[in-house]
Amino acid sequence: MELLEKRIKEEGIVLGHDILKVDSFINHQMDVGFLYALGKEFKRLYEGCDINKILTIESSGIAVAALAALSFNVPMVFAKKSKSSNIGSDLYCTDVTSYTRGNTNRVVVSKKYLTSADKVLILDDFLAEGQSLLGLIDLCRQGGAQVVGCGVLIEKAYQGGGDKVRKIARVEALARIAKMDENGIEFV
Repeated sequence: MELLEKRIKEEGIVLGHDILKVDSFINHQMDVGFLYALGKEFKRLYEGCDINKILTIESSGIAVAALAALSFNVPMVFAKKSKSSNIGSDLYCTDVTSYTRGNTNRVVVSKKYLTSADKVLILDDFLAEGQSLLGLIDLCRQGGAQVVGCGVLIEKAYQGGGDKVRKIARVEALARIAKMDENGIEFV
């Protein structure tokens, strides 16, 4: 999507060869109108797929998932990275390793919010090694929910996660990066 690629080129900051900071408009300070436009793009890409739920993982995927859910007029659920005292104990759980943080979290979703009646679109901000999407797909499998597809704002295609996830689910990336370093960003 040219709109996102342009914004990445203008405001994205490359750290090393594998970290892209887009915190001025996606995941720290949020340009809500821009994120709403990206959410509507997922609606266009998955038009006619009978999606009745959007699933993401906390925390950076929540904004775009919520705005996409608004476009689809469906609920949005996010997998929590820790079990809180008010979530209960009837949960689906899976372990997800974060590429940027270098740690593993046990993520959970209440069983009442993910069922065999659900046709789910999984959304996230980044796709690097694919661990978050694979974890969310596992949660859907546990609940008997059908994964209609996955959507990410930015895929770092050179890290291989997209290839892994595409073996088991449809993946739509609004921007795909072939290479990046201090000299710039090349899109696929």
